[in-house]
Formats: sequence, structure tokens, C-alpha cells
Amino acid sequence: MAYDVIIAGAGSVGVPTAMSLAELGFKPLVIDKHPSPGQGENKHAIGGIRATHSTPGKILICRRSIEIFSTWQQLQGDNIEWLQGGYVYPVYRIKDEKLLTGLLPAQKQHGLNIDWAGPQEIKALIPGINAEGIRGGTVSPDDGSISPLLSINAFYRRALELGAEFRFKENITEIICHKGKIVGVATDKNRYSTDVVIDAAGPISPELCHTAKVDLPIVPDSHEGAITEPVQPFFHCMVVDIRPAPGSKSYYFYQNKQGQVIFCITPDPPIIGKDKRETSVFLPQVCARMVRLLPRLKSLRVRRTWRGLYPMTPDGAPLVGWNREVKGLLHTTGMCGQGLMLAPGVAELAARLVAGQTTAEDAIILDEFSPYRNFERDEALK
Repeated sequence: MAYDVIIAGAGSVGVPTAMSLAELGFKPLVIDKHPSPGQGENKHAIGGIRATHSTPGKILICRRSIEIFSTWQQLQGDNIEWLQGGYVYPVYRIKDEKLLTGLLPAQKQHGLNIDWAGPQEIKALIPGINAEGIRGGTVSPDDGSISPLLSINAFYRRALELGAEFRFKENITEIICHKGKIVGVATDKNRYSTDVVIDAAGPISPELCHTAKVDLPIVPDSHEGAITEPVQPFFHCMVVDIRPAPGSKSYYFYQNKQGQVIFCITPDPPIIGKDKRETSVFLPQVCARMVRLLPRLKSLRVRRTWRGLYPMTPDGAPLVGWNREVKGLLHTTGMCGQGLMLAPGVAELAARLVAGQTTAEDAIILDEFSPYRNFERDEALK
């Protein structure tokens, strides 16, 4: 069986990439070991969607993602629970104020709708926030949130309508090459022919690409998240507190359309590896920080916790671009925990790469995301 493109992984990136390719007239096949789309790391995402980054490539790609998410229900009819609540970074320390205000000129230069807000505006956006020592914060009102599973299933249905094919419960065991060129893939059930393989395998990309003798600088680490019971909505933004504390760099939370508060923490040091068992450390650690910031959260009951993997690169930016050693191998991986927000924009970029239709703006993104960059640039808002 021959296909124009084979995509490894039916996750946050793989499914919209199939949709974007099919929109351009290609016949893609997506292969995934799970029983349905989004059953890998996609379902562990908490749903935040932001273009609030510190580098041009991420800003540009996520601005396009927001356009797709925010107009999806209007254009396609599926309710993916898009909520344009914005992102708010409350600031209590002079060093954080200098960092965030220092990023504003470059962020605005690349079209990000963001500005500094004073203490009163921050208190209005986050009712009940601890006001002691608050200096203000940055506000990006166009950012928002979605349901990860509703959105990926909407993309999946659209991809099917356009002619994309999917094989679930099937595992790619080898990327097959001949004389430095992609010729197909082997799975635990079949063999498929193609000239192009798109690696959208996230934390298992290193093992997959190793079958083509390609080494990738991706190391997975794990992050825990949680969700509360639903309550009457009392704030709409994603709140990001970048102050470090013992065991963590930052944490963030928001209230979704169902009234549930969803939250996550960035461990420090990172928890390297693929262990996805929940821990007894997470809730006491993050809840204490959240209640100090927003005391009215203290009575909420947590419904469940989970743990997912971030496929991390050395500089916190994705790997997107053609492999130079193996012709026909396209990397769209190493999303560093931001696959959900990057995915629709990355998917369209990948489709343009396959079609040979990249733009001048794409060149900026591809330079930043190149698998062959020196990894010295650091994303301040990872």
C-alpha cells in the first residue's frame, strides 16, 4: 500500500497535520499504537493556548493556531470549548517586572496583543488575588483555552472527511530507508510505501528515528496536572506565576467553560524519564502556592490528577524541518509540552513544506525550530 505521506503519531501534531495535508490534496496515512486519536500525551494537556512567547517563531506559529482554534466552531460547527480568557502573568518581584516588560517590544513587533497592566487591572482580572506587594503584570487578551480531546477529535473528523486515513492499534517498528531516502515504514501488522514520513511521535521520536539511524536531542520529562469540581465561574484568564519555589519553577491555572479549575506545575529539577505515575508530592506543593496567590481557591475539591510527558529539547523549542541525512524524513516533534498550542500552526507549516509552498514568514519559524540549530537560544517563557 502506497501513500503520499505517512505520519507517525495521531496526537496533537499528527492529526491536524493529516488534515492540513489532505486540504492540499495529499493522501496521508496516520499510524498510532493507541485505539483512537489523542490517547498519548494530548489527553494530558491542560488546554492552555497562548501566543505569549519570547521568540518570533513561537509567536508567529501560535498566532496562527489561535486563529484556527478561535474560529473553528464558526467555520466547522464543532464546539471545542474555545474560551478567550487571555493569559495574565501577575508580578510581585522587580526582576520579573524587568523580564516581562523587556520582552514587550519584540512581542509587539511580531503582532502579539500584549501589554503591561497595573495592580488594579490585575486585581479586576483575577478577583481575590493576593494584593500584598503586587506590582502589576502582563496581559495578553487574545490567548485562551480549549478542550484537548474535543479539538483533536474535531480535527480527526475533518481529516477523515478530506480523505486522510488512520490506522490505530498499530505500532511503527521501523522507518525504512534505501540509499539515504525514505521508502516506507514497517509496523507490527504491515508495511507501507511512501516517499515522506513525518515524525510527530513526541516523546518516542528518539526511538522511532533511531530506526533510520537518526539521533534526536529529545529527552522526555514528566509534569503533573489536576482538575477540580465545577463551580460558578469567577475568573476567565490563565494565571501564570513565574516565581520559583522549592521543587518548582512556576505554576499556572485557569477555569474552563465547565467551571472547573485546571492546574499544572513546572518541576525543578525536571523529572526525567517516562514514568507517568501520579505522586503524593504534587497536590500539597502546587495547592499551597495557588492558595497563597488566590485564597478563595482553598475550598475547591480536586477531582483527579494525572501525569504526562514533555518531549524536551535543549533550548525549549520544537524540532521542525527536513532531515538532511535521510531524504523525505520531516520532523515535527520535541514540542516541549506546548504541542497543543503549537499544533495547528505547525501542521499547516508541515503541509507547506511537503508541498514546497513555504513563505517568507515560514523561514523565520524554520530557522528558530531547525533540528540543526546550535540550541544556544533560550525561550524565556517556556
